[in-house]
Amino acid sequence: MSEKLIAIGKIVAPHGVRGYVRVLPLTDFPERFKELKTVLLDNNVQMAVANVKYHKQFVLLRFSGLNDMNSVEQLRGKNICVQRKDLVQLPEGHYYQFDIIGLKVYNRADEYLGVITDVLQTGSNDVYVVEQENKQVHLIPALKKVVLTIDIQNNKMIVDLMEEWE
Repeated sequence: MSEKLIAIGKIVAPHGVRGYVRVLPLTDFPERFKELKTVLLDNNVQMAVANVKYHKQFVLLRFSGLNDMNSVEQLRGKNICVQRKDLVQLPEGHYYQFDIIGLKVYNRADEYLGVITDVLQTGSNDVYVVEQENKQVHLIPALKKVVLTIDIQNNKMIVDLMEEWE
């Protein structure tokens, strides 16, 4: 499969003796596991989902044909993935972090400022970590008055900085 897979959960351990695995959700939409009939593991193995439960912060999955703790032990550490087409559709103006990371950032004068290497979640608003070619790092708040355009197709973000970078 050539399309990049996106991890939505990580199997952290077997759960109980009946073949369930404990999955740490890596998605803001853990309820999506209820609708999954099959899942792709990060090694491109497809597994049929027999049952889904929720326990504390975890999703508990049982796969068809794996009915005891020993049979699911080898799944420990595997990611549960989906293809891009199976992602939850976000509202207009909202983006997945993996789409933001890697964008090239330009100011209003179309001067290249650097590339986004990380997204920090501060509570009030996200902050984009922009690294310049000289490895200098700048932080840009993800605010509408600062971030003018996000163009995923063209791998570009245009920002209006309050103060100029040195």
